[in-house]
Amino acid sequence: MLKQPEPFYFEHGARAVILLHAYAGSANDVRMLARALERADYTVYGPQFSGHATDDPRDILAQTPAQWWQDTQQAISFMRQKGYTKISIFGLSLGGIFATAALERDPQLVGGGTFSSPLFAGNRSDVAEMFITLSHHQLAHSQFSIAEREQILTALPDQVRRQLQAINTFTTAEVTAKLDAVTQPFFIGQGGQDELIDAAVARRLRDQLSQVPVDFHWYADAGHVITVNNAHHQLEQDVLTYLKTIYK
Repeated sequence: MLKQPEPFYFEHGARAVILLHAYAGSANDVRMLARALERADYTVYGPQFSGHATDDPRDILAQTPAQWWQDTQQAISFMRQKGYTKISIFGLSLGGIFATAALERDPQLVGGGTFSSPLFAGNRSDVAEMFITLSHHQLAHSQFSIAEREQILTALPDQVRRQLQAINTFTTAEVTAKLDAVTQPFFIGQGGQDELIDAAVARRLRDQLSQVPVDFHWYADAGHVITVNNAHHQLEQDVLTYLKTIYK
């Protein structure tokens, strides 16, 4: 059985950053970015959403957006209990939905934003197919019998569809409907060759956030996971430049 990814906490300076990972992902999604921030004297926390980083995809499907929102709030509380008062929060894909929700509801956060995050429904989404493909790989390295794996995989498409619908409902009702509550400068990073979501939704998010300064970055040749793909070096520099503007 493969060793599962774990949350991380890199303590290195008075300025704190929370990084939230993607759907079906783990803290490893944002670990490379976190190391770059740590080298620049930021303290960085990468929690993991409930149900993630196990060998059973059903663990994710058993969770709800309400639980992941609670996880987000707990991450912020964790940093405050550590004594940090200047905290920013970013999220990749699914994580960006909850980072945005936090910025809307918590004006004490100094800033943050999204990386390749589907805050609006676009012309396409290949997230369900990605989840099922990852689940095949995950189960192939699990302790389940072949018969058990087949049973799990047969039930997945309906379960994934229902969960993605729940995420979309949460996003529409609880996040995009409240974007005008954001008061902090906002960072948006998006890969132009995103293979999972409609990249154009990033521009729509930028346009909706007309009440605050938006630091918008379009990585024309990059796919979805800009924290680790060919855009990651530029993203790290862009995030660091943004952070210098919000930590006075």
